[in-house]
Amino acid sequence: MTFPAAKRPSPSYDDILARLASLHPKRIDLTLDRMWRILGRLGHPERRIPPVIHVAGTNGKGSTVAFLRAILEAAGLRVHVYTSPHLVRFNERFRLGKAGGGVLVTDDQLRVALDHCERVNAGEPITIFEIETAAAFHLFAEYPADITLLEVGLGGRLDATNVIDAPLASVLTSIGMDHIEFLGDTLTKIAAEKAGIIKTNVPVICAEQPPEAEAAIEQAAKRAHAPLHAATQDWHVNVERGRLVYSDERGLLDLSAPRLFGRHQFDNAGLAIATLRAIESLKIEPADFEQGIAKAEWPARMQRLTSGALVAAAPHDSEVWLDGGHNPDGGRVIAAALGDLEERVSRPLVVIAGMMSNKDAGGFLANFAGQTRHIIAVTIPDQDNAMAPDVLADAARHLGMRVETAASVEAALRAIAKLAYEVPPRILITGSLYLAGHVLSENGTLPG
Repeated sequence: MTFPAAKRPSPSYDDILARLASLHPKRIDLTLDRMWRILGRLGHPERRIPPVIHVAGTNGKGSTVAFLRAILEAAGLRVHVYTSPHLVRFNERFRLGKAGGGVLVTDDQLRVALDHCERVNAGEPITIFEIETAAAFHLFAEYPADITLLEVGLGGRLDATNVIDAPLASVLTSIGMDHIEFLGDTLTKIAAEKAGIIKTNVPVICAEQPPEAEAAIEQAAKRAHAPLHAATQDWHVNVERGRLVYSDERGLLDLSAPRLFGRHQFDNAGLAIATLRAIESLKIEPADFEQGIAKAEWPARMQRLTSGALVAAAPHDSEVWLDGGHNPDGGRVIAAALGDLEERVSRPLVVIAGMMSNKDAGGFLANFAGQTRHIIAVTIPDQDNAMAPDVLADAARHLGMRVETAASVEAALRAIAKLAYEVPPRILITGSLYLAGHVLSENGTLPG
């Protein structure tokens, strides 16, 4: 059966993504050549989007963006947001700014944008991340807003997002060892790649860094004549009586604690505050900072799951926490957050972990060695590069942990439910954002 052109069914964006995946043999191929080609064919939408705050780093990018968005929206601004990866639905990567708060792009809006980019690309080699980034620029140029928040996918210097000539600010979150196969095998090399987003005369706002990373960032900022606003030097954030106290040369802010749990979220919130105070064109009131910090949400970052299909499989009255951390530094901040929970209410801890095969399982799990001896290793469904549970279990055994494997997260939770605990346990599911997305989907907890 044939259809007139005007009535021919349009492919879903899943169909488009499946076709686009075949256009380049590598999932990751760091270069800007293909981006410049497709953006030129699209009429350079990156030059027509609202002013950009560009965010790079190893850990904390998504949370920092969440704080930035919440504060800006509290100030009445419309905010476009591009982040990655998604957890459950591809739409999560694209948020369109609207008065009163942004919304995720609809299926139809996303399909139209991807379809347009596919036609313009005309079958030439391109990675999925590059064409979705081009689609984000196309969308953000079509819909009006006041600010664009742009999160780097991987690295910085050669990341597909690094085509913005003059952002409002370049933001560098905590930098650690991750993606060494693409970015380098030392902190100096990795930091230099991340610092590639720094632009001439554009303010750089930087989280507290290891000395090697700090030195690389300082050098990059100096070469670009970019004013550097560094944590612990130019601005400070502290926890006092459970509140966030931020200070810089302009004064002090005494704010509510972040809604996002963990000491590291105070630091991420501080980075967001420092960023907005460094942009002279923005006028953010203390009440906007207060409201934004208290309301910001970001799923799968020390997220407490209180109901849902998977939670129902856990022991009665247990705590179930989810975090997508997947590298040694990410494990460190998760362990610190668990330590804070233990101080409040003591419970036995069980860690359900699943990781990708290119991650440092031993370095990640070592952070929990002093808190639990019970690890359950699982696989990550539908991921070809997932680490086999036996490999993950071996890494845990080398740390002296008691470890077992389970066929799924649900099976792990049911196994825990059969154990006898004097106090209902605290259960952490962690090791990968892909695993976190699967858990949210299976539990029926959809990010919005």
